[in-house]
Amino acid sequence: MQDQCQTAPPPIFSVASLSKVYGTGPAAVHALRELDLTLPAGELVVLLGPSGSGKSTLLNIIGGLDRATAGRVMFQDHDLTAMSDAQLTRYRRDHVGFVFQFYNLMPSLTAYENVELVTEIATNPMDPREALALVGLETRGHHYPSELSGGEQQRVAIARAVAKQPTVLFCDEPTGALDSTTGRAVLKVLSDVNKRLGTTVLIVTHAAATAAMADRVIHFADGDIREVVHNDTPLSATDIEW
Repeated sequence: MQDQCQTAPPPIFSVASLSKVYGTGPAAVHALRELDLTLPAGELVVLLGPSGSGKSTLLNIIGGLDRATAGRVMFQDHDLTAMSDAQLTRYRRDHVGFVFQFYNLMPSLTAYENVELVTEIATNPMDPREALALVGLETRGHHYPSELSGGEQQRVAIARAVAKQPTVLFCDEPTGALDSTTGRAVLKVLSDVNKRLGTTVLIVTHAAATAAMADRVIHFADGDIREVVHNDTPLSATDIEW
């Protein structure tokens, strides 16, 4: 009889004894304190906590933008902490999309051209028009950032990140500069990316309401993980209270 047991795929991230210290001696700041964390692939995860709690530091390290002081970070079966700078650059290019609070769009380029810029260096990009359609901006591609609202600019930034078809999408305070209605619309787009494309989405935020839409919520305080909560019935982004 054929063995029907299958080995579970590796988690998308495994973090062990991860620490980040800025400075030395009495002035040293412990941004992360020996964190242990495992994240399955395909989830929408919210990293929740006040400013300075360590959540953005963790995002930057597992996103390949910063290095840990100690500990280990595995991406699937690849050791990020052992990678050279060139290898981390390839990791970011091939596997990672970033969305930040401020949109970082090129003001002299149209929405389409901002997205197209990323697809020129990606290994398996989607068509810029498809990416803009995914975020509901298929008719706004010829507009420049100055001709778009804040929410539209953020959606262009999401389209730009998603157009490279990343394995994981990191979002650092993506609604921090937006009002509640626009913020919900942006979160809805991130949820759609997670569900339609299977992209693992990590959202850093201090807005507790965002937790209701997540599959998993990681609570941060003082450089440590205080609690991990699994949400069996996440809400639609349009239904969360702001």
